[in-house]
Amino acid sequence: MGAVDGVAGRIGPNAIIRVLETLREAFGQDVTAGLFVQARLGHYLDQLPEKMVNETEVWRLHQVLREQLGQPTCADITWKAGLKTADYLLANRIPKAAQVVFKALPAAASARLLLKTIGGHSWTFAGSGQFSYEVGQTVVLTIRNNPLCRDVRTDVPVCDFYSATFERLFQVLVHPNTQVEETACEAKGDDVCRFELRWK
Repeated sequence: MGAVDGVAGRIGPNAIIRVLETLREAFGQDVTAGLFVQARLGHYLDQLPEKMVNETEVWRLHQVLREQLGQPTCADITWKAGLKTADYLLANRIPKAAQVVFKALPAAASARLLLKTIGGHSWTFAGSGQFSYEVGQTVVLTIRNNPLCRDVRTDVPVCDFYSATFERLFQVLVHPNTQVEETACEAKGDDVCRFELRWK
């Protein structure tokens, strides 16, 4: 049994739903179904998850995508799924009145307020991992014990789903020129997954 099998953390269903949507757009129904069956997630093909899912399911899905499609294609799929997740949050989870406030504030103040909000809900995306942040000249976000990186060893950062979600939210709510770079990743052997956000 791998380290990931005993984990009880849970992650929001967007981590499954938006990957499914992106795969169908990129490869069609049959290839998508095959990948989900390999990840032991075939039950979601007929009934999408409506509640939080076990983080192990998301981990298995990412593993299968890496193994079957290769890391570059997996990164492309999960990046696009992250963008879709952010768009869903903007449309359904972040009140429009709050969005007006975020956009009206100076970028640094907006970043602090947004990250306080994100931090309060970090269990919905970090699962059993620990999310933290710092706002300075560069905004730095970290996930320690990232459930999506357990038992993963790669030469490149693999948290494209998170990077894309953070980037889209910040581009819409904080500053349109925001760019995210994952500068450390537990899958590479680093202590944490670190995301640096900058705008000019």
